[in-house]
Formats: sequence, C-alpha cells, structure tokens
Amino acid sequence: MKRAALAAVAGVVAIVLAGAPVAAQEWEMPRLPDGQPDFQGYWTTQTFTPLERPDHLADKEFFTEEEWARLQDTLTAAGVDPSAREILTLIEIDDQEELERYKYQGNRTREERHHIHYDNEIWLRTPVPKGLSSRRTSLITYPRNGRFPPLTPKAAARAAAVRALRTGPNAFDSYEVRTLTERCYLWPHEGPPMMPPSYNDIHQIFQTSDHIVIFTELGNNAPRIVPLDGRPHISGKIRQYPGDSRGWWEGDTLVVETRNYHEKREFRGATTALHVVERFTRVSDDRIHYEFTVTDPTTWVTPWSMELPLVKTDGPMFEYGCHEGNHDIRHIQEIHRNLERQAAAEAAEQDSK
Repeated sequence: MKRAALAAVAGVVAIVLAGAPVAAQEWEMPRLPDGQPDFQGYWTTQTFTPLERPDHLADKEFFTEEEWARLQDTLTAAGVDPSAREILTLIEIDDQEELERYKYQGNRTREERHHIHYDNEIWLRTPVPKGLSSRRTSLITYPRNGRFPPLTPKAAARAAAVRALRTGPNAFDSYEVRTLTERCYLWPHEGPPMMPPSYNDIHQIFQTSDHIVIFTELGNNAPRIVPLDGRPHISGKIRQYPGDSRGWWEGDTLVVETRNYHEKREFRGATTALHVVERFTRVSDDRIHYEFTVTDPTTWVTPWSMELPLVKTDGPMFEYGCHEGNHDIRHIQEIHRNLERQAAAEAAEQDSK
C-alpha cells in the first residue's frame, strides 16, 4: 500500500511539475554562432498604451493588476477597432460603458468617425489581438509625469509658425509647403526612434557579426543598416532623414546612437541637433525590451525617454509602397486653386448685388 501511495504521489508531483509555467524555468538567451544575442525575426510594436499619460490619470504611473487585466479583456475582445489608439486618452478607465461603446468602430458618432475609410476590425486586426504593452499608463517614462517636456521658447515659436503656414490661406500655394508625410517621403514614426504606428507595425531584424538591419513594414525609408564594427559617424555635413546610426554591445544589450538628422525630418518639431540613443535587450523568447532617450536642447527643455516592447510575431511583412501623395501633389494644389476661384466668383456675385 505504501508503494502504491508513493507512486500515486509521485505521479501527481510529475503532473504538477510538467504543468509548471515556463517562467519558473531558467531562460537561456538565444545567441548567434559568434555569441551575440539573437534578435532576428519578426517583431511587433502594436499597443493601446498611449504615448502620453492621459490627463485624467494625473500622477498614476502604473495600472493596478486588476485594472490592467480588465483593460486587456476590453481591448482584445473580438470586434475592437485596432486603430482606436486614443481610447484611453479620451475615456476614463472606470467608465466601462463608454469604453464598450467607443472600442467598436460602428458605435462612434459621425464626428468621431471622420477618419474612417474601411472596416478597421477586418483589415487591421492581427492574429494576436492588440492590447497594452505593460501596466504603464504611458509609453513615455521620463519625465515621470509621462508627458513630453515643455518646448523651449524658440521651439514653441517655430511650431506656431509652421501651424500658421500649413493652416493659413497660403497652405496649398506650393509643394514646398506640404508635409513630407502627405507626399509619402517618410512617416513620423519611422526610426530612429521607433514609434508605434496605427497599423502594419511589424519590424523584421537581420543580423551579422558586424551589422544589424531593422526593416520596418510601414515605412518609406530603406531598411536601417547599423554598423557594429566601431566605425565613426559620417561627417556632420551629411544629413539624412533617418540620421546616421552606430551600434555597439554593452553586455547583452545593443546600444544604438543616431545623429546627423536632416533638417526636414520633422520629428515632433526637432532640429538637426536631434540625438537619439536606443537600447535593445532580449528578455524572453517572445520579447525584446526597447527603450530610447531623445535629446535636443533647441527643442525641449529636458531630454525625454520612452519604452516600447517588441513582441514576437509571425510574418510575412507586406510591401508598403506609398507614392500617391507625391504623384498627386499637383492635383491637391489644383483643387485648392479651383476652390479659390469659386470663392472669388461667389464674392464678386455678392458685391454685384
């Protein structure tokens, strides 16, 4: 009887151990033959975590476990619009009824749906539903209030001048006034630093012993090729939209420094003084911890930092060939010339009465 009882207990223990979570086992870093951590594969940055902490969350840096679980259930449910990225900014987390209403594209008012041109849930939903990156209430980690630092007085004046130029009566006078995004030259989220886009948010990473390549799905620039061989940055006289990146290893963390940005990069109003330091650390089979710090003393009064997990996903990536805006800039201007002529004719008709 004792042997039978011991055998039964041993069987139960074996079953319990077999069902133990993987996290309880010691994780081993995947490595390339040369010993470098292996970052290769497809990774997604999709998240409903807002860039800046919503005003109604004030100094709340983290959701509680219960709040996080409830929000995950809400945001990953079937039918949720993956592009409703402002949902946590607009709606308080305790307003479950409003969260339920807003998360479905068809429930929104006409004003809220002004940007809709197809069924987002069908075309943008991913195999692993979009949720929160972590319990953080914002992707920005510094300043501690989870918001961008104030602009310098000169940067604020620059921003006001750009707004006036692009919203005033002469906003469509020339292709030179229109944004590079409208003309399909580059997107504000394109790295470095890598910011989460609204959709098609996959990054493919390739590695050799002396280079790492980051290929962003929703991007108009070529894949980013980062040398790891200690070579210096290119001349400061050479400016590029994605800047000039150089990387090195600090233990198992890849550090990438980027400078030499083009003056027309238009990254949140920054100038050519923009300087970005990124850090990539693989922390599990399905996650890379990605964080970066942005410095530009001509734009912000302090540096700011953000963290955004890269989560393992399946391919393939799809070719993103945006060119319509640049081909169509002539017609965009023609439309506004026609509107101006119509307005002038209507004004003349009123004057003649």
